[in-house]
Amino acid sequence: MNSTSELGIYINGSWRRGEGRDIHNVVNPATGAVIAELPLATAADLDEALDATAKGFAHWRAVDVNERAAILHKVAGLIRERAEDIAVLLTTEQGKPLAEARTEVLSCASQFDYFAEEAKRSYGRVLVRPTGQRSLVLKQPVGPVAAFSPWNFPVNLMCKKMAAALAAGCSIIAKPPEETPHCTSAIMQCVIDGGVPGHVAQLVYGVPDMVSRHLIASPVIRKVSFTGSVPVGKHLLKLAADGVKRTTMELGGHAPVLVFDDCDLEKAIKLSSTQKFRNAGQVCISPTRFYVQEGIYDRFVAGFAEATKKVQMGNGLDASTIMGPLANDRRPPTIEKLVRDATDKGAKLLAGGERGEGGYFYQPTVLADVPMTADIMTDEPFGPVALIRPFKDFDEAIAQANRLPFGLAAYAFTENARQANLVADALDTGMVGLNSFVISMPDAPFGGVKESGFGSEGGPEGLDSYYVTKAVHQY
Repeated sequence: MNSTSELGIYINGSWRRGEGRDIHNVVNPATGAVIAELPLATAADLDEALDATAKGFAHWRAVDVNERAAILHKVAGLIRERAEDIAVLLTTEQGKPLAEARTEVLSCASQFDYFAEEAKRSYGRVLVRPTGQRSLVLKQPVGPVAAFSPWNFPVNLMCKKMAAALAAGCSIIAKPPEETPHCTSAIMQCVIDGGVPGHVAQLVYGVPDMVSRHLIASPVIRKVSFTGSVPVGKHLLKLAADGVKRTTMELGGHAPVLVFDDCDLEKAIKLSSTQKFRNAGQVCISPTRFYVQEGIYDRFVAGFAEATKKVQMGNGLDASTIMGPLANDRRPPTIEKLVRDATDKGAKLLAGGERGEGGYFYQPTVLADVPMTADIMTDEPFGPVALIRPFKDFDEAIAQANRLPFGLAAYAFTENARQANLVADALDTGMVGLNSFVISMPDAPFGGVKESGFGSEGGPEGLDSYYVTKAVHQY
């Protein structure tokens, strides 16, 4: 973990190491210590990657879908074989508990397996025409892809893009986060060892703005897939507009949770207090704004605060740890500022509210009676903070849930089937969880509406985003 030679960029079939390139210091967020140096791609590196990916697309699109599927299944098998080693790298670089890291790594294997098979079912259509005429609707790969993924789920989100693109017949240049290069490089090695040609899938790290501008400006790139913040997503959309590039954008959220008085209260508290602090709240679909009906409000608040105080914070490699550190040194002061603003404006601090010792820790935190004027009610905290407010009736709950410009995910707890249907229809989000927070699976679309982005990853919808539609008419 401390050897510069272990890290590099992968271009046109070979790993490129330091060789005079600028470097980025990789830090263990649990300790704040530098653990490695990562060489960053130059403009010349990116030009070579673009040239290679153009040739890779011409080759890969012609490979039979069954052959592509066999290769992707082999990649999935290698990820499973190496899962424990990759999970340790992930925890060391990103901070999440080892059990969560294992789950994330195994989800990568599931992505490759799912898309390997789903690509075989990407059928076109034959249209009804008079005798002697034929009209066909074909799906064809969109072309070389530039894929940008973030640090909160570095291997899962890279694989969502890579598996779907490769299954569809696209070549891809993946640009994962500089904070977590060991685990993402280990996944890339599985892709290489599984048989994906070197000019078909490539991996680069670099100064984010330089890399994105360079790749997106190239006529070689035909699609851009990005997961990250709303401001950066808007910036990339502007860059993509100049070349009329196809885009998939999975941006930020600020997920509401509606807890109705007919819910299973014990279940709602248990699931909410567990999921809120998964990955230290650094989840785009993390439940954050808890709106609880007045009749059960006090009991929910008390139960949630009690459960939160039992969350063990520490190094993700320790077996007793439930919540690890935040991923980088930017996060604790940001969370601290939002919490202070909320309490200054009248929110009740019921648990946490302080930084931990060493590393980038911030305690699991519960704020009740949070005023609407608090910045944190509008700005996504992306950290281990739960915000709780009461509501009177259905209409008020929906109005509060939908009031922000974000629409990625929302949740509700109710045992009334009719109310559950009404909630699902009324919530203005791309995904809804009813009595559950499990909404991300390989075979289901994952994406948002409004400023949370557009397009889907996962499911046949995610695969379709890597195809273009062609109509062929024969007379």
